[in-house]
Parts: sequence; structure tokens; C-alpha cells
Amino acid sequence: MIEIVDKTLCCGCSACVQSCPKQCISFCADIEGFSYPKVDESLCIDCGLCQRVCPVLNQSSKRKPLQVLALKNRNETILLNSSSGGAFTILAEQVIANGGVVFGARFDANYNVVHDFTETAGGLSLFRGSKYVQSTIGDCYLRAEAFLKAGRDVMFTGTSCQILGLKKYLRKDYENLLAVDFVCHGVPSPKVWQRYLNDTLQHHGAVRKNSVSSSLNEIPKISGVSFRDKSEGWQKFGFLLSVESAFRADKNTVLPSINNKNNEEIREPFYKNLYMRAFLADFILRPSCYACPAKGGSSCSDVTLGDFWGIERENPSLFDDRGVSLVMIHNSKYSAIFHNCDAVEMSYTSALNGNPSIEYPVRKPINRPFFWFLFSNGRTLSHILWMCQSSNLFARLCRFVYRKLKA
Repeated sequence: MIEIVDKTLCCGCSACVQSCPKQCISFCADIEGFSYPKVDESLCIDCGLCQRVCPVLNQSSKRKPLQVLALKNRNETILLNSSSGGAFTILAEQVIANGGVVFGARFDANYNVVHDFTETAGGLSLFRGSKYVQSTIGDCYLRAEAFLKAGRDVMFTGTSCQILGLKKYLRKDYENLLAVDFVCHGVPSPKVWQRYLNDTLQHHGAVRKNSVSSSLNEIPKISGVSFRDKSEGWQKFGFLLSVESAFRADKNTVLPSINNKNNEEIREPFYKNLYMRAFLADFILRPSCYACPAKGGSSCSDVTLGDFWGIERENPSLFDDRGVSLVMIHNSKYSAIFHNCDAVEMSYTSALNGNPSIEYPVRKPINRPFFWFLFSNGRTLSHILWMCQSSNLFARLCRFVYRKLKA
């Protein structure tokens, strides 16, 4: 029977939940918004299967990729709508063309991030683009297994721990499975994401109310989210939130748009956006991310995707501010799939120079508990980040004075 005593030892992949023959394991969210398994002991038969499929309890060995590529999709539309160089779509379209199924992360109606699958090329657009929130896997391992057993080609994309969880859940290799992970900094809290969305929309609605109508009592609705908007370039990406430009004060009144576009856009550079700042400061990551069980190629994936950060230094001729993908191939079976793309072979060292997250987990911030204390007490993200930054500066000052006095 699986029991979570130390939260750093659960990555939330749900392999245990989906493998349980008695369905006695459920996921429950904690105060930080991360889900952990809970066992109904009255139904458990103590078969131990949940422990055998756990990717944290059964970690794999690290490995170097067989081949490293810097790649750009030749389709301009796909390139601009992808986080980096559009490598995901190249793989996914090939699988769909062969009658296969592609699993990935998408937004649901409330802009939570969930795993799902598509059998059409048109459905790939939902999975395209980075989503900096931990996704809910649901029963996708179970569904993927059913497709695999039916002989369908399956491409399953996810974080490294999710791919390792899938592999442990399946307990055997499938020739028709293409497992794709991505270079992962860590997965942020869904609870913080929803708080951020609510606060942002409330604020935007208040501004809209003051500028348009004093009788307006509704907040705008989201019509699109992009964590990696490239309108200012790949390296200067921004966070983009699109909201309905015309929303109603009553059922019969449609208010005019502020900017006469179909949607109003709230765009900020990534380093100014509150949610992205909290993410990049590592405050809102899942506890297991600070001791990731699937770094350095140990996820057992066939292909690893990411941004080829630092390509302007490693090979300036390949640099394109529309985006360049990093592709690390672990299974030689998939080398040929990129032969008709704008791809150049690179060294593993060149990839690692710009992407230390390939091999190393992030460090846990010393004031992370302070962040969650303030968050649980209802403080705004702007106030929390200011307080955490101030406390961090104070801690550094104390250490500096201590060293000086000791010398």
C-alpha cells in the first residue's frame, strides 16, 4: 500500500491510481493545490502494485541522448504558434498520418490544465504551446494502454515524471509507443494559477467598469491564454491573456470594445508577469520538483523536446528569434523522422549549457514556506513576491554581516 509521508516523494503522475485493481486510491489536493494519493484501507488488498508502478520508488538510470538536434519547423504558422521551433507538431503529424493517437496537455473550459488525446491533425492545436501548470493526467495512462493493445500508434507527451510514470504503469515495452517528454523546470501549483486568473480578471473587470459603465457587474471571460507569446520575439516572450472584448451589463446590452478588436489582450513581458515571476523564482513548484526522479534522460522517453536556449552562442547561423527547438533522440528509430526538416546536429554539451534543467533539478527557495504562509492567508501575489524578495535580501544581508564579523 502506497503512503505519502514525505511529499517530495510523490510527483503526482497518478500511475498508482490507474493501476489499482480495486480502485481504492483517489487523488486529494493539499493546501498548496497539489494532488496526492489517498488509499481506502477498507478496500485495499495489499497487492503492492501501486508501489511497483511508482516512478519515484522505482527510478531508472540516467542516459545521454544518441543524437541532439537544433530544429525549426518550416511551416511559418506552426512556428509562430509554438513555444520554440515547432518540433512537437512534426512528430505528432506523423503519428496522426499513420492513423495514430496523440496525448498531450490542454486547457479545459475553466483553464485548468488536463491531459487528453486527439486522433485528428486539427486537434493538435490544443496541445501546442507550453502550459506552466501541473496537468491532471486523469485516466490517460489507461486509455493509452487500450490504444496500444489495439495496435494503434500512440504518441504520449508529458513531463519527464509523467512519462516515467507511464512507462512504469505499462510494465512492458510497446513498439507502437512514442514517449515524448520535455525539458522541465518544474510544475507550478494549479491553485496559484486559478488564484492568479481570478485576481487578474477581477482587476480587469473593475478597470473596464470604471472606463465604460458604472452599471457593469460582470468580470470578463477568458478567450485564450499563451504563456509563451512570441509577438516580441522568442527570447523576449511574454504572457498573453485574451478576454472577451464585449461582455454584458445585462442580457440585452453589449458594451463596445476598448480597442475595437475581437478580443482584449493583457500582455506582459515574462519577467513582469506576477505568475511567471512566482514560477521562475521556484516558489510555486511541486515539492517533488526539487528532487526530480526523472532528470538526465532517466524518464525512459524516446524523444525529449525543449527550447534550444543559447543557440545564438553555440551556433549563431542557426539563431532565429521566431524559435529554435532542442530535440534529443534516445531511440534511433525516430532519427529519420526529422530528415526533411531544418535540423542541424549539435553536441549534448551545447544543449546542456543553455538548459541545465536537463540534468539538474531546481533548488528549493529558503523562503518557500514564507510564500505559502502568505498565500494561505489570502495575500495577493504582488504583495507576496515583494515580501519574499525583501526577506531574501534581508537574509543575504545577515549572512554578509555575519561573514564580515567572523573574518
